[in-house]
Amino acid sequence: MAPDVNSTAPSLPRRVPRHVAVIMDGNGRWAERRRRPRAIGHRAGARAVNVCIDFCLERGVEALTLFAFSSENWGRPEDEVGALMKLFMTALDREVDELERRGVRVRFIGERERFGDTIRARMDEAERRTAGNTQLHLTIAASYGGRWDIAQAARALAEDVAAGRLRPEEIDEAMLGARVCLADVPAPDLFIRTGGDTRISNFLLWQLAYTELWFTELLWPELDAVTLQRAFDAYALRERRFGLTGAQIAAQGESAA
Repeated sequence: MAPDVNSTAPSLPRRVPRHVAVIMDGNGRWAERRRRPRAIGHRAGARAVNVCIDFCLERGVEALTLFAFSSENWGRPEDEVGALMKLFMTALDREVDELERRGVRVRFIGERERFGDTIRARMDEAERRTAGNTQLHLTIAASYGGRWDIAQAARALAEDVAAGRLRPEEIDEAMLGARVCLADVPAPDLFIRTGGDTRISNFLLWQLAYTELWFTELLWPELDAVTLQRAFDAYALRERRFGLTGAQIAAQGESAA
């Protein structure tokens, strides 16, 4: 039987997270502090994405999920949204060759139908070209919201019930967890948010149930390997108990040694 990759069952401590989830916050403020258009900040933020990918590849992280554009971001000023879409297109055209070469699998989660046809075609092509890669599973959350994610999973289960394929009493956490996004990779071990805000902002609400949270005042375009190492070091020092006691976790470690 295949293991449940989203299980929250305790395991031996791992100093390097298998899956890192990131809210890349602060691009606009970075530009405003320099009296530049917000679009300049988003371009600077794209460079920080490469820093993060490089860091995760070097340390053997299995999965990296980046919150690029939320469901709520569609309400931003039209010129900023337009600049973001243009940047998105440019990044897809420029970066996919390198990601493919380095063994990075790329995919997108979110309400893809809200994007234009051209961007959706670029997304499909990036996913197709990198589908067989295994060095790092890079997921871009775009037009994504955690509530939407749970709602679409519930809707899929409701459709199965209506079709007679499933009985309501059969629905449990594991079944719902199998329908949310990222069900095929381990749940995030470490969540990082730049920009100073200390909230998860409708990002991976289901998946972050037992994730270790780490926040920094640093704005996303300022991200460097030193900051990422600080986050990883903080993660390594935390005791992940998953509802058990520290003594129980220690006993499991001793029995497995």
